[in-house]
Amino acid sequence: MTMDPLSLATWANAVTVGRLLLSPVMFLVIPEHDRGAWGAFTLWFVLSLSDAIDGVIARRRGPTRSGAFLDPLADKVLVLGAMFTLVTREVFWILPVALIAGREIVISVYRTFVAAKGVSIPASRIAKWKTVCQQLAVGFALWPWFAVDAKWLWVTLLWAAVVLSLISAIQYFWYSRVTERVLAGSAAR
Repeated sequence: MTMDPLSLATWANAVTVGRLLLSPVMFLVIPEHDRGAWGAFTLWFVLSLSDAIDGVIARRRGPTRSGAFLDPLADKVLVLGAMFTLVTREVFWILPVALIAGREIVISVYRTFVAAKGVSIPASRIAKWKTVCQQLAVGFALWPWFAVDAKWLWVTLLWAAVVLSLISAIQYFWYSRVTERVLAGSAAR
């Protein structure tokens, strides 16, 4: 059974809203040290997994406009909130997190701007990999087995997320410019 694209009350949205509501709890359980914590790692794992689960549900039932808005919002709140919490705990360095946050703000504003012109910018494959790198960086920084002895792993993933963030931002700008030109050419005919 496919979902009405205008539906708000869907199972996928329920999972997404749950992730959004549990995000502040996640930030509170992130430890005050850089040794990781099983409780924080477990909650992070569940919340990250819920991102995949709501995507599967949405693809099976059909995407909705509300889901297209809520899912990226929940991702940004969860990931950026956890990253900034790790910065305040002196686990993550501020520079890569600031670069990622800056990209998110710029692209969100840009998407809103071009949407007013009728241009929709769907998430690219590289942007999805960026999100995975961000989730893994936070996860490994919280996982006690990796937090101290494999710091290189989550630091590498964090910087990989920065690179993918910048590449996907360039992609979005390029895609929207090409789409605007096509729409302008269609309107002129």
